[in-house]
Amino acid sequence: MCIFLLSVNKHKPWIETSYHGVITENNDTVILDPPLVALDKDAPVPFAGEICAFKIHGQEMPFEAVVLNKTSGEGRLRAKSPIDCELQKEYTFIIQAYDCGAGLGGTNWKKSHKAVVHIQVKDVNEFSPTFKESVYKATVTEGKIYDSILQVEAIDEDCSPQYSQICNYEIVTTDVPFAIDRNGNIRNTEKLNYDKQHQYEIMVTAFDCGQKHATEDVLVRVNVKPVCKPGWQDWNKRIEYKPGSGSIPLFPSIHLETCDGPVSSIHTTIELQTNYIGKGCDRETYSEKSLQKLCGASSGAIDLLPSPSATTNWTAGLLMDNNDMIFKFDGKQGAKIPDGIVPKNLTDQFTITLWMKHGPSPGLRAEKETILCNSDKTEMNRHHYALYVHNCRLVFLLRKDFDQADTFRPAEFHWKLDQICDKEWHYYVVNVEFPVVTLYMDGTTYEPYLVTNDWPIHPSHIAMQLTVGACWQGGEVTKPRFAQYFHGSLASLTIRPGKIESQKVISCLQACKEGLDINSLESLGQGIKYHFNPSQSVLVMEGDDIENINQALQKVSYINSRQFPTAGVRRLKVSSKVQCFGEDVCISIPDIDAYVMVFQANEPKITISGMDHFARPAAQFESERGVILLPDVRIVSTVTKTEHPVDLKEHDRANKPVVLEEMLHNLDFCDILVIGAELDPEQECLELDHVELQGKHLDATNSTAGYSIYGVDSMHNYEQVLQQIRYRNWHTSVTFDRKFRVKCSELNGRYTSNEFNLEVNILHSSNFKDHVNHMIVQPQFLQSVHHPEGSISALHNSVVPSVATIVIIICVSILIFIITLGVYRIRTAHQHSSADSEGSKENEMDWDDSALTITVNPMEKYEKPHQTEEESEEEDIEDEEEDTTSAESDESEEEGEEEEEEEEEVIVQKGDKQNATRFSKDLHDLPSWL
Repeated sequence: MCIFLLSVNKHKPWIETSYHGVITENNDTVILDPPLVALDKDAPVPFAGEICAFKIHGQEMPFEAVVLNKTSGEGRLRAKSPIDCELQKEYTFIIQAYDCGAGLGGTNWKKSHKAVVHIQVKDVNEFSPTFKESVYKATVTEGKIYDSILQVEAIDEDCSPQYSQICNYEIVTTDVPFAIDRNGNIRNTEKLNYDKQHQYEIMVTAFDCGQKHATEDVLVRVNVKPVCKPGWQDWNKRIEYKPGSGSIPLFPSIHLETCDGPVSSIHTTIELQTNYIGKGCDRETYSEKSLQKLCGASSGAIDLLPSPSATTNWTAGLLMDNNDMIFKFDGKQGAKIPDGIVPKNLTDQFTITLWMKHGPSPGLRAEKETILCNSDKTEMNRHHYALYVHNCRLVFLLRKDFDQADTFRPAEFHWKLDQICDKEWHYYVVNVEFPVVTLYMDGTTYEPYLVTNDWPIHPSHIAMQLTVGACWQGGEVTKPRFAQYFHGSLASLTIRPGKIESQKVISCLQACKEGLDINSLESLGQGIKYHFNPSQSVLVMEGDDIENINQALQKVSYINSRQFPTAGVRRLKVSSKVQCFGEDVCISIPDIDAYVMVFQANEPKITISGMDHFARPAAQFESERGVILLPDVRIVSTVTKTEHPVDLKEHDRANKPVVLEEMLHNLDFCDILVIGAELDPEQECLELDHVELQGKHLDATNSTAGYSIYGVDSMHNYEQVLQQIRYRNWHTSVTFDRKFRVKCSELNGRYTSNEFNLEVNILHSSNFKDHVNHMIVQPQFLQSVHHPEGSISALHNSVVPSVATIVIIICVSILIFIITLGVYRIRTAHQHSSADSEGSKENEMDWDDSALTITVNPMEKYEKPHQTEEESEEEDIEDEEEDTTSAESDESEEEGEEEEEEEEEVIVQKGDKQNATRFSKDLHDLPSWL
C-alpha cells in the first residue's frame, strides 16, 4: 500500500522583470544579462520549490528556453534556427517561469510574473561593398580645378553599422590626375588639357568599416571638354593623293565653331602653296619646243637655254637643275649665243618668253641684271636690245636702227611688279609690236608704267653678240668681257622672230596642272560667293550663314591632272575672318595648316620592239623612195603593280603577286640615231614625208647623226610616224650595212625606253652575175633574219670597203663548195626517191635549164625554217648548219630533230612557165641533171 504525500504549493516562482540578451548571427546561444534563473520560496519542498519550465510568449519566436537545473532554477535561452541579422536585428518577447506544482503530476502549479526579454543580434561581416552604378560618367571643362567632379557611392548589406557602413574609397588606377575622399567625391589634382587627353577612365574601389573591399571595382569615365575656342573643327592635317585620283575633297567633315557668337559674315581664304614645286607648281616638264607645239604656239621659236649637247654647247658651263631644265645664275656666269642661232633682224614683231625666279638685289645700289642682251661684239658698247632687271623693275630695251627718219622713238619699257623680286617662279612673255610692247606675267596683261624715247642706232659694220645671264661689253674696256650679271634662276628662255603669241597660247604655256577645285558648284548654298586666282591656287569664299560656309568648304578639293605628277608635299593654309552684328571683328579664327601628300606614280616601262635586222637589194636603197626602216615597230608601256589579296598572310607579304599592266600615255620625243660613222650627206640620208606629221602634235629634225621626232603626242602617233621613215643610199657600192638605234622618251627624259637596235644589210650582186644571166628578177623583199651567235654578222662588222674584192673571192670559193655539196646530196636523195615512183612524182620538179641563174649574196645570213619530213619511211635528213666564217658543216640524221641553219640565199629563175623560187632547202629538190 503506497501513500503519496502532497506538498503545499504556497508561492509563485520569481524571475527578473527584464533581460537583455545578445546572439551572434548564425549561432544558437543567447547570452542574457542577467542570467536566466527562477527562484521559488517553497524550496526546498519537492515539486513546489522546484522550477519545471520557462515559457516564451510571442508569435513564432525563433527562441526557446530550457531548464538546466530544477532545484537551482537555472535556465538557458537558445535559438531554434539560425538567426540572420540582415533579416532582423532585434527580438523582444515575454518569458515566464513555472514551478513543478504540488505533486508528481504537476497539479496546482504556479507561474511567475511576466518578464520582458530583449535580444540583440550581433552582426558578422559576411558581405562586401557594392557600387550603386555600374559606370559613373562626368564631363569637365579643361583648365579648371574642381572640388568635386562627381561622387561614387557603395553599399554593404551587412546589418551592423560597423560592417554595413563604407568607411573609405580608393582609386585603383595609377598615374591619373584625380583623388577621392572618404565620402566618394572625386576631384582633379591638376588642370586638365583637352589637347593632351580627351577622356580619362579610372577604376575605384570601396572599403567597409571592417576593411572588406568591394568584390568588383567600378569604372569612372571623365570626359574633358575643351574651352570653347572659335575655330575649324574635324579636319585632318594630312591628306593623301594618289596619281590618277582626280579630284579629292580636302576637308570632307570640317565645320566652324563660333562659340554661339552673333556671326553676321564669314570670309575664308584657302591657299595651296606649291611655290617650291618645279617652277611654282606642278606643270608639264616637257621641253619648251614640245610644250609650244602642244599649246599651238607659232613655229620658229628659238630656245636660248637648251639642254647642253654637241650642237647646243653654249649652256654647258652654266649651273643647271637637270630635272626641270632650270639654269641658276650666281652673278658670275653668262652664256654667249653662237652667231646664226638668232637672226640679226627680229622685225617689228617678235616674242620673248621665259620663266624667272628672282629676289631683291644685294647691296645698297642695285646694278642692272641682264637676262638677255644683244650688244656690239667689239669696239663699241651699244645695246641693240636687252631684257634686264633693275631695282625690282623689269626693263625691255629696243634700239631701232637708223632708217628714213632720224627721230626719237620708244626705246625703254619699264614695268614695276612685286612679283619680280618675290623669289617665286613667274612666267613672263614680252610681245613686241613696235612701237607697242606688252608684258604678260602669269597670263595677266601689264602695260609699262614708263616708256622712254631714244635716238635710233646709226648703222655700222660692227658684229653683234647675243648673250644670256650677262651683257657683253665689247668697247670702253681694255678687253671685252661680261658685265651686268644676273642673280636668279631662268628656264625656257625663247625668242620668236616675226611673230607674237596670243593670250590663249600664253595661258596654255604657263598653266598649272594642279590646283584647288570645287566639287558640284551647283550644290553650293545660297549666298556663297567664291573666287579663284588664275592658277587656281587660291580660293576665296564668303557667306553670311555658318552652315552654308561649312558645306561649301567641305566641297573644296585638290586635283592634279598630270599622269605622272611630281611627288611630295603641297602645303595648305586656310585663313578666316568672322564679323558679328554691330562689330567689325568679334572673334578670332586660328588658321589651318595642313598638307597634301602626293604619292609617286608607278614608273612606266617603255618598250620598243619590232624587226631588228633585215637585208634588201642595193637597188631598193638606191631607189627614189629608199627602204622603210621600221615597218613593224611597236611602242608599248607597262607598269608593275602588286596585288594585295585579302587572305595573304603577313609572312607571305614578301612574295606578293606582281602584275604587269599596259598603260597609255604620251611621248615627247623619239630619236633614230646612227651607230658608227655619221651619215654621208653626199650619198645617204634618212627621209620622212612631212605629210605624215599633219594632224599630229609632232615635228621632226634631220641631221647626219640621225632623225629626231618630237612633240607631245600618243604612242600610236609616234608609231605611225616611225613606220614611215626611210633610208636612202644612192652610192651603195661602198656600203654593206648600217646600224641604227631607236630610243623614245616621256617627260623630257624622265622616263625613257629601251634602246632598240636595228641592223640593215645591203645585198650586192656577185661579180659573175653579169655574164651568167642579165635577166634575173630581183625579189621585192627578203625575209627578216635572226642570227645565231657566232654567225656571219661578225664578218659583217669587220668588213670595210677597202677589202671588198678579197671578201668577194672568199665568198665565191665558199659558194663553189656549197654548190658541190648540194649536188652530191641531191644525187643521193634522187637515188633514194627513184625506188618509190609515187614519192618521186610528188617531189620531182620539171626544170628548164636554158634560163637557170643562181645568184648568191655571201654576206647574207638567216635562219633555216624548221621542217619535218613525214612522207618517207627513210630517216629524216636534217639540213646542215653551215658556218660561213669557218667553212665547216655538220650533218644530222636523227628523225624529228630540228636544227638552226645558216645558208646562202639562191634566186632561181625558170623560163616562162615557172616562177622564181627561193633556194631554201639546201638544194634538196633540184633535178638530177644539175
